[in-house]
Amino acid sequence: MFIQTESTPNPATLKFLPGQAVLGTGTADFPSAETAGASPLAQRIFAVNGVTGVFFGGDFVTVTKSEDVEWDHIKPGILGAIMEHFQSGQPVMAGDSEAASGHADHDGPDSEIVGQIKELLDTRVRPAVAQDGGDITFHGFDRGVVYLHMQGACAGCPSSTLTLKMGIENLLRHYIPEVTEVRPVAV
Repeated sequence: MFIQTESTPNPATLKFLPGQAVLGTGTADFPSAETAGASPLAQRIFAVNGVTGVFFGGDFVTVTKSEDVEWDHIKPGILGAIMEHFQSGQPVMAGDSEAASGHADHDGPDSEIVGQIKELLDTRVRPAVAQDGGDITFHGFDRGVVYLHMQGACAGCPSSTLTLKMGIENLLRHYIPEVTEVRPVAV
């Protein structure tokens, strides 16, 4: 098995491409080792000293490291954990755990606007940020303000604020006049 790695705009994250499907659909975010119980693969990766976050996409794994360790020191352990997992035949997600579609539900008077927001995120934004090893999902909409949750390489990325304000906010405001601002949320 050959696993490729790609850098991301976030220097604390690295994207691992195992050359096969990681998740069939959706994404899975494990911002800490305590949240990894639903995934044998995430548990293996968190066993590598210095790993602080794991994120799964369709065909990639994004790993976030602590600031006090270097990639040269932990990358071999992460590659080994991913390889061991796929060779073991264990599922990526345990039991009936499923990957999430990501978007929060929203019903009410703004449901048509929220539908447009989610459509733009799914068709224009999420594919682009997946290339960088992350995901951005809808969290809420209130009086013109769109709240988005950043995951994987996007969480904590130095350029995420710029991406959010200059890229996503401008895109949404262009297509949906009711949108006045975009803000990040921590879940």
